[in-house]
Amino acid sequence: MQALALAKPETSTSPKYDPLELKTLPVPAPNASETLVRLHAAALNHRDVFIRQGLYPKIKYGSILGSDGAGVEVETGNRVLINPSMNWVSDPRGPEQPEKYGMLGLLPFPGTFAEYICIPKTQVHPIPVHLTFTQAAALPLAGLTAWRATMTKGQVQPNSTVLITGVGGGVALFAMQFAVAAGAKVFVTSSDPAKIEKAIEMGAMGGVNYREENWAKTLLTLTGGRVDTVIDSAGGEASLAAYLKLLCVGGKLVTYGATVSPTASLLLPNVFLKQISILGTTMGNQDEFKAMLEFVQRHRIVPVVSNVWEGLSEGEGAFEFMRKAKQFGKLVIRIRPDDDSNGPKL
Repeated sequence: MQALALAKPETSTSPKYDPLELKTLPVPAPNASETLVRLHAAALNHRDVFIRQGLYPKIKYGSILGSDGAGVEVETGNRVLINPSMNWVSDPRGPEQPEKYGMLGLLPFPGTFAEYICIPKTQVHPIPVHLTFTQAAALPLAGLTAWRATMTKGQVQPNSTVLITGVGGGVALFAMQFAVAAGAKVFVTSSDPAKIEKAIEMGAMGGVNYREENWAKTLLTLTGGRVDTVIDSAGGEASLAAYLKLLCVGGKLVTYGATVSPTASLLLPNVFLKQISILGTTMGNQDEFKAMLEFVQRHRIVPVVSNVWEGLSEGEGAFEFMRKAKQFGKLVIRIRPDDDSNGPKL
């Protein structure tokens, strides 16, 4: 089989960006607790870029990258979606054994940028019937992260007001789709007016450009002065201070990333005097993955696919596109050209 693996560079580069290698490897053989999946499509995540940049812990050369994948279970012929969150069963607080937790796409775990993958049987789930392989492959990591942030941590309810920052990225878009489907009033931020307009077309009630000087005041007017939940992946001291002012008494600030800065100073009275909860989250457990898939099927939610590349040999192009951060939705590598002969058409 062919697979895209992280290769050790022959010479160091600055900034660091390790090469990919399209390798020919034996098709893996499953043991009694595993199943073999013939992958039809796989999606990129920022994590894959971060690994190549050396910004991720415990990086191992030779790892097959990729956390998201959809395909056919060889033994049964079923269309299946893969949960990339390994060794986290049901504890809502976090993995039961943190030292064993990990994600697909970095050794010792396999990756989805390959023609086949062997994984525990507990990690495969039926693809929602309305989704193609290409659409389904866009769902796992970003969808699970968004589900836990929005539903488990954010506890978004009908008619609540939710602010989702950085719309256009995979997690933010799924969070918006989940919150809209749950009946919440959703507002978004972006530095791209076109992305805000697309979000409004998908059900958001409004949005602001966070590069504009008075964006927080504008948002306060749009929301009627009340925000129940903020779901944020960027951090940044100025933005976090603005979110604390926007949040109502008892509001929730859910954070799942720190792309602007890993550190920030907060004015703590703005937190405790307003009874605000600051909640950290990342990924999710098996129960949350199942709940997310049931919600997606019930509400016929379709992942937003920004661009598709045909074949693993075109994978480098997908990485370069992601590095430019111009996408609205997920970037997918279609591994098999027939895509989905037994499913709905894209």
